[in-house]
Amino acid sequence: MARPECASHTGASTHAEHGKRVADMFGRIAGWYDFLNHALSGGQDIYWRYRLAKAARPEPGGFILDLAAGTMDVSVELLRQYPESKVAALDFALPMLENGKAKKLRKGRGERIFPVQADGRSLPLPDNCMSAATIAFGIRNILPRQEAYAEFLRVLKPGARLCILEFGTGSKRVWKGLYNFYLDKVLPFLGDRISGDPGAYRYLAETIKSFPDERALGEELLEAGFERVYNVPMMSGIVYLHVAEAPGGRRAERSPEPAVSEEASAVKASASKTLAKKTAVKKTVAPKKGASKDTTASKGKANPKKSISKKESAPKKAASKKAAKS
Repeated sequence: MARPECASHTGASTHAEHGKRVADMFGRIAGWYDFLNHALSGGQDIYWRYRLAKAARPEPGGFILDLAAGTMDVSVELLRQYPESKVAALDFALPMLENGKAKKLRKGRGERIFPVQADGRSLPLPDNCMSAATIAFGIRNILPRQEAYAEFLRVLKPGARLCILEFGTGSKRVWKGLYNFYLDKVLPFLGDRISGDPGAYRYLAETIKSFPDERALGEELLEAGFERVYNVPMMSGIVYLHVAEAPGGRRAERSPEPAVSEEASAVKASASKTLAKKTAVKKTVAPKKGASKDTTASKGKANPKKSISKKESAPKKAASKKAAKS
């Protein structure tokens, strides 16, 4: 018996079949997708997409690729932050793009966001045409990922950024196992009750658990040919923002976001404030020490005057004694 071409959680034996099954699955839940994203993440997905778009940093007026665009929430956020840019919103599931187009491409957005059905392993784009690329919760669904990385590198301009928003591996215990319980039991249950498709959210949980951790994904990006790779954890590592740059660019002056958690940033900021307060207190106390030295010096100067006055009074006493004898 021949070994399957890919280890797909959809049960597919080839990469092409896997892609078709994933597209069909997302097509079935397209109408519920946005609501479930907000509900199951507690609204945090809005902030995650904001961070993703902020990290993209495209050149002014350039084209941005939003792969696995879905209902185009990321595309809309990219346009909000970079109103001079244009966004190519590509996704393999046509119903997702149609749903997003009907709801979100208003107020002139349709002139700057262009939805296109496409396979992430074979992008219908020319070489070196994109000034940035994003993919939110979609890299897990592409097999093999290396083919998607190669396509990103092909279409990105030298030095342009690839920004990946993805769940951390579900194999690690988070919040003492509470998140893992949510992933295994609660997420599929709620997804089934709301969307009527238990398979879709069971697939989501299984792909998160089998997904490589942040270090392994960073190594994949480096092996693919990207440079300046780093990641930013969010929500205790439940979600990661991965950033990589296409080689050949001159972005050395653009320092990357620190690969630290938000909690660590807050602690660092608090520590710097405390240090600043201590320094200010020391500076305030310093003049007092100087003043005490001046006072001591003045006291030291006063003593000679007293001793001089005694010496000066001695001859007067001697003179008065001679007068008394005479």
